[in-house]
Amino acid sequence: MSVIVKASLGTTKYYTEVVAGENTLITDEPIDKGGQNKGFNPFEILATSLASCTAATLRMYIDRKEWNVEKIDVEVELENFPLTKLAVFKRSISFEGTDLSEDQLKRLHAIADACPVHKILLNEIQIQTKFS
Repeated sequence: MSVIVKASLGTTKYYTEVVAGENTLITDEPIDKGGQNKGFNPFEILATSLASCTAATLRMYIDRKEWNVEKIDVEVELENFPLTKLAVFKRSISFEGTDLSEDQLKRLHAIADACPVHKILLNEIQIQTKFS
């Protein structure tokens, strides 16, 4: 699977338009970093990828099993430790409008870990850069 995303940044400090297919979002830096805080910062986007993929993966499984779950809440906290080259994602998942059994919750934990973004983050990662 290949995804192409294009980020464009003009002269307005850190206000960046990101386009993927027909969808656009805005990223920015917080005010204390010189931005205008008009969009997610890059670390929030990274955490968003894990949170949204986890929720969608769980919803697909829950729907296939025909379990009655009104809402899935996924919270991701990203802590970055550049000096030790460690990043820690703390993911908290809760379900509203349901009473899931321990066996169901155990299965959903495995399904959350099968989220494609989760798997990518656990893989070896390469970044190949070219200037044109």
